[in-house]
Amino acid sequence: MNRTKTSVLLTLTMVVGVLAGCSGGNGGSNGGVVNKSTNTGVNTGTNAEKSSDTTQTNDTADKVTVQFWHSLGGKNGEYIDGLIKRFNDSHPDIEVVGTFQGNYDETVTKLQQAVASNTAPDVTMLERAYVQMFADSEVLEDLTPFLTSSSMSADDFTAGLMGHSTFNDQLVSLPLNRSTPILHVNKTLLDEQGLAVPTTWEDMNKVANAMVIKENGEFKRYGLTMPYDTWYPIAMITQAGGKFFNDDVKSEGFVDNGVGEHVFKELKEMQNSGALYYPPAQDSGNITNQMFVGGKVAMMYQSTGTIGSLTDTVDFDYVTAFLPKDKVHATPTGGANVAMMAGSQNKDAAWTFIHWMETDSQGALQFILQSGYLPFTKKMVESEEIKALWAKEPNRKVAYDQLEYAIDTNKAVVWPEVMHEFFSAIEAIMYDSKDIPATLATFKKEADRILTQ
Repeated sequence: MNRTKTSVLLTLTMVVGVLAGCSGGNGGSNGGVVNKSTNTGVNTGTNAEKSSDTTQTNDTADKVTVQFWHSLGGKNGEYIDGLIKRFNDSHPDIEVVGTFQGNYDETVTKLQQAVASNTAPDVTMLERAYVQMFADSEVLEDLTPFLTSSSMSADDFTAGLMGHSTFNDQLVSLPLNRSTPILHVNKTLLDEQGLAVPTTWEDMNKVANAMVIKENGEFKRYGLTMPYDTWYPIAMITQAGGKFFNDDVKSEGFVDNGVGEHVFKELKEMQNSGALYYPPAQDSGNITNQMFVGGKVAMMYQSTGTIGSLTDTVDFDYVTAFLPKDKVHATPTGGANVAMMAGSQNKDAAWTFIHWMETDSQGALQFILQSGYLPFTKKMVESEEIKALWAKEPNRKVAYDQLEYAIDTNKAVVWPEVMHEFFSAIEAIMYDSKDIPATLATFKKEADRILTQ
């Protein structure tokens, strides 16, 4: 790895470290989990619930040890621990040691430090928006030869989830715990007013306003909510025909053409009427989930990763739907991929683990069934287990079907820095009611500076 690229990776460590405190983050939520007994949730976005490290206790004297870093805590952490145990029980010559490294951003920070000190793991989970940063620094292994040796190709995977896998003509990551934002609907409330689930922004505005209950100057019920995150405005920018970054990735693509102003005017109009509740930044995923479960809001933009927990918690007719469109249907993707580190001394064993996770019926398929993340291979989608799940819980199939409109337009090596500036713009507009055109002009200036430096 050359000095210039090493410098870029280490410089971004500071940026990611700052962003680790945000409730949202990488333009991709990890999804909240609602606790059935208390109607509360764990953090969403990049904040995974803290969990103890997982270390397998089998005798490793004659085994190859594969270090695997991940960002899943709580129930999802338990599911990934179970996955690792199933692998170790069925592979007597390999011992995978799984270690929880904190939320997505914390894992990235630790991985950057480990790369610099030559202590990186063999395999790591990477939030999909950060893959490019590591790929550009040439620290991720090209998986193409491994796929070929296993009679596989990129065509075996769900196309809508492969947007953050290939960089510099190398396939450096594969999907694992992946999600998209989706519309969650309290259909009981809509039915009471004789309203249909909205499919367009115009419908959304009307339905959200019709759901508002205001008594003595206080809002008792809102129409729509969404966590504090870059994910949802990015989705709307694309739905309105814009791009977060232009195709040359040297400038932003939604300010000068008016798309950004259109998006934020829509959000502020609904916020001002009570149609939209925009939560405080801290613990925003918890807050929005609780409001939805408690009937304080009729609709919610939230991760597909919350579908399972919401299904087990709500006491009303709960359905999911595509994000409403403006000009077009569009959704970004989120969640994390799995990658092999180029510095691994155990690449064959590491690939055996990755390949098993991606393809074996006892691998990630079981994790997907348990957690609610999206099936990421064509074989998974066609499996009897997924078909049975979708028949039982059609809300989950809606999430998969929406991948037809998956578009990731915020791909750039310097995305963490630009994300910081975009959060500042969101806060200025949504919390401080600053002038939208002026705020976006400031964002454009900073974003374009970062992209061209």
